[in-house]
Amino acid sequence: MAETWTVLKVLKWTAGYLDQAGVENGRLDGELMLSSALGLDRVGLYLNYDRPMDPEELGIFRELVKRRAKREPLQYILGRTEFWSLPMKVNPSVLIPRQDTEILVEESLKRIGAEARILDVGTGSGAIAIALAHERRDVRVVALDCSQEALQTARDNACLNGVDGRIDFQRGNLFELPEGEYDLIVSNPPYIPENEVPALMPEVRDHEPHGALAGGADGLDCYRALACQAEDRLTLGGWLLMEVGAGQAEQVVHLLEQAGLCETFVRDDYAGIPRVVGGRRP
Repeated sequence: MAETWTVLKVLKWTAGYLDQAGVENGRLDGELMLSSALGLDRVGLYLNYDRPMDPEELGIFRELVKRRAKREPLQYILGRTEFWSLPMKVNPSVLIPRQDTEILVEESLKRIGAEARILDVGTGSGAIAIALAHERRDVRVVALDCSQEALQTARDNACLNGVDGRIDFQRGNLFELPEGEYDLIVSNPPYIPENEVPALMPEVRDHEPHGALAGGADGLDCYRALACQAEDRLTLGGWLLMEVGAGQAEQVVHLLEQAGLCETFVRDDYAGIPRVVGGRRP
């Protein structure tokens, strides 16, 4: 007689299998993948612990588990994540939005006035641009990225969150910002030193886009490019705000001050790590 695999039995087996593969939170990941495979939320999963799974369901779930065991990020497997409490589609063409980046949105909202014109450089999934447009219905945002695939994902996310009419998606790179003046330039640029990329977690190193991670030999190439263009692209009194990696804040502040920006500041994330650096055009 064929072995019966209930939801609970499958989850217990998956947790152990993923733990052996080096996946953190294997039980939680298993629950989220099984919820997706069965079309249930996690409460529905708990209510169906004793339910036997049929061979088709087991086959679908097995493929998801194989992908996670190879250290593919859970967000790519599910095709979605959340940022600023908003749903976001994600795929390997875009960096997965992190909670730390919400600090950048918080600081941006403090500094934009009515009908502000905003430039989001390296928009990726569009998370920052969409969060700002969602919070402030009077702003206009230009979202820039060099990847056509990333821009399409960002457009889809803007439509998903009802802000597509106020975001202009443009293809370009952060070394040549689009013409115009902006009240706020905001960016979560690539900032990992090239020689540190091989030591990253497999989920990041092997699956997230390299161009969204590596920031040159010292990780500061993008900050130099943005700082030197700030005066020409910011309105008087406009702000340049950027996410930074651990240990980079002091150097980035120096770059902004060298570029003539004033009122520079550093904001820590909720783990106490300097996460956002900003400066204002006099």
